[in-house]
Amino acid sequence: MKKLIECVPNFSEGNDMTIIKQITDEIEKIDGVKLLDVDPGKATNRTVVTFVGNPEAVIEAAFQAIKKAAGIIDMSKHKGEHPRFGGTDVCPLVPIAGITMEETAMYSRRLGERVGNELEIPVYCYENAAFTEERRNLANNRSGEYEGLFRKLQDPHWKPDFGPVKFNPRTGAIAIGARDFLVAYNVNLNTTSVRRANAVAYDIRDKGRPVREGNPITGKIKKDENGEPIYIPGALKSCKAIGWFIEEYGVAQVSINLTNISITSVHVAFEEACKSAQERGLRVTGSELVGLIPLKAMIDAGKYFLRKQQRSVGISEEQIVKIAVKSLGLDDLKPFNPKEKIIEYLLENTSGKKLIDLTCKGFADETASESPAPGGGSVSAYIGALGVSLGTMVANLSSHKAGWDERWEEFSDWAEKGQKFKEELLALVDEDTRSFNKIMDAFGLPKETDEEKKMRTEAIQAATRYAIEVPFKTMQKAFGSMEIIKAMVETGNPNSVTDAGVGALCARSAVIGAFLNVKINASGLHDKVFVEEVLRKGLEIETKAKALEEEILRIVEGKIR
Repeated sequence: MKKLIECVPNFSEGNDMTIIKQITDEIEKIDGVKLLDVDPGKATNRTVVTFVGNPEAVIEAAFQAIKKAAGIIDMSKHKGEHPRFGGTDVCPLVPIAGITMEETAMYSRRLGERVGNELEIPVYCYENAAFTEERRNLANNRSGEYEGLFRKLQDPHWKPDFGPVKFNPRTGAIAIGARDFLVAYNVNLNTTSVRRANAVAYDIRDKGRPVREGNPITGKIKKDENGEPIYIPGALKSCKAIGWFIEEYGVAQVSINLTNISITSVHVAFEEACKSAQERGLRVTGSELVGLIPLKAMIDAGKYFLRKQQRSVGISEEQIVKIAVKSLGLDDLKPFNPKEKIIEYLLENTSGKKLIDLTCKGFADETASESPAPGGGSVSAYIGALGVSLGTMVANLSSHKAGWDERWEEFSDWAEKGQKFKEELLALVDEDTRSFNKIMDAFGLPKETDEEKKMRTEAIQAATRYAIEVPFKTMQKAFGSMEIIKAMVETGNPNSVTDAGVGALCARSAVIGAFLNVKINASGLHDKVFVEEVLRKGLEIETKAKALEEEILRIVEGKIR
């Protein structure tokens, strides 16, 4: 798997976009990285930048961005609501694919060493790149902020991990680390009171609030035998939070960092903040996402709120994301565009044209053109997607049929299964065309020398095998989807039984059509053992699909007479 890491540097400038543009230009100069997001905040006077790429390219881009920031951001003049101690305040690396956290931490330390040596900026390594347990916590490294940095650097205990032990008033210091995917997330309150926002933050954050003697607000903070403050833990693990006032919007917010969304999700943090706010006479009006978020987090949130409404979760991904946006109030302060905020969607934008993104007419026109692809394999996968879509539609209609309220979850489960089959079959629409193109590319390889002929033959055989496997997978998925269609014919909304019947016709046709592709491509494969086995299994699936279609249609006919 290709190694891919994300870098999310935070720069202490959120108002002058000409400065930020100079920094992001340095990132975009580096081959092998993709700039995904630039998110400035006026009140915080801070910009969160997100880019991804292969590790070597990412640390080069990060270095160049830090170098540029050091030359054009003057920390001695900086004012902002967010904690900070440097022009490039933090620069975390996040493993995305094909790379471990340990490897990512090594890259982080390499970057830190170079920044310290070449740019002469004090560097503190945090989270998984930290050299000591104390320095894992970003707040410990940044305590005292920029204003306390001169004194901090005089303390041998806080000697930087890399770079000079001296205060540079222009650049400040930087924290460079390796961490899990962090979601920066703010909850909006119907108040201007920072104290009340902090009260909510203390209720929900992992660290909680300090124990006080006497008055819980003004009393002296109790300390343990080591002189450390004693805290009452908050409600949420892997959650950091503070309250602040955002002049730009005229409201107080609970600013949250979710450091592990597999432990505390966005929607759980939102719900807990709502609960705390309500208990204190406040109301949450919405929320704000800073930077990017994984698609799964939005899907989980959308499904959570759908289930609270006792609605089917077996709807399209786009609709689930819309429910998440509306339920979390992510468009409360400004428009929220999922295509710009969800990391997978941004990466998809670079992947080129897809057949499934065409209109119905566009797909038909493309199929009817002079080009040999898309052909029967892609069309078979698309027919299968339409078939299971009809079955899924019946499940969703059944989930909110009047008088069937107690059965909503039963049909939601069927619809969710149907959506999974639909997405898999839609992916096979494009995959089948790619498999054909692989064969064409292999035939186009040079064949002048014996070595070239051998390599060409091997490439053709590998591509041919793949061109068998793809339509065979279409057969499996289309046949598998017939279980859902049959269940909807038997137990679903009787007013839609013929829709499910048409779905069965489509699914059976998808199986037969895909098998034709399997057979024609199998004729060109030298591995006869593989061919014999795949044809045997294909015939078995085709026979079962035809029989199941007949059974489903008999049930349909019986219900409409």
